[in-house]
Amino acid sequence: MEEARRLEPIEARLLGVLVEKELTTPEQYPLSLNALTAGCNQKSNRDPVMDLSESEIYTATGKLIVKGWAGSVHPAGSRVERFRHNAGPMLGVERAQVAIVAELLLRGPQQPGELRARVSRMVDIPSQSALLDALAPLLASGIVVRLDPQPGSRAESYGQTIAPGAHPAASRSPAAAPAPSARASMPSDLVATAAPTADLTAVDRRISDLHAEVQLLRRQLSNLAWKLGEKLDPP
Repeated sequence: MEEARRLEPIEARLLGVLVEKELTTPEQYPLSLNALTAGCNQKSNRDPVMDLSESEIYTATGKLIVKGWAGSVHPAGSRVERFRHNAGPMLGVERAQVAIVAELLLRGPQQPGELRARVSRMVDIPSQSALLDALAPLLASGIVVRLDPQPGSRAESYGQTIAPGAHPAASRSPAAAPAPSARASMPSDLVATAAPTADLTAVDRRISDLHAEVQLLRRQLSNLAWKLGEKLDPP
């Protein structure tokens, strides 16, 4: 179950977009499939830039829902399915920390100055010390790690661990002096997520994918039944 919480690159983009749009355009949140696709393929504030189809987005969203990171709703008076995130409860952190993780999911590892500037689009981070205060619980839990400076730079950077394959730069080694006892104090349900060498076997991955596909098909059937005014029998 713990390993199943790890996000694939498209899922990471989806979660980052859901958090970003909730905090920057709350009047449009939860997001429709069309809005979610546009947000994922957005050319600004994204690295890498993606070109995903609605079908790819919908399939990945189904997997995100199965893993517990997202949910779907039908607002009153609307027949359009909309999507929301569960990042706060899943990570066990506050609004500012959720915004930081979302930014790292959208753009990859970043130095403190650029990270504060970009996160400030979503929540108020008035100073560099405020950013470090917000980072502290993420570092202590292992959700975020401090990375060595890149060649030619003196500044460290920070990267997330819940989607290690989302950005190539995330494979850089953690700094030699990470937050004390980061792994020891990490929540048990995220230990496997932070371990870069942990991996599901091919069979386990296939089972997980099949489970996600079944859940996705059931959601599609439920949506169709709802539009037809019918009720889908429970499994």
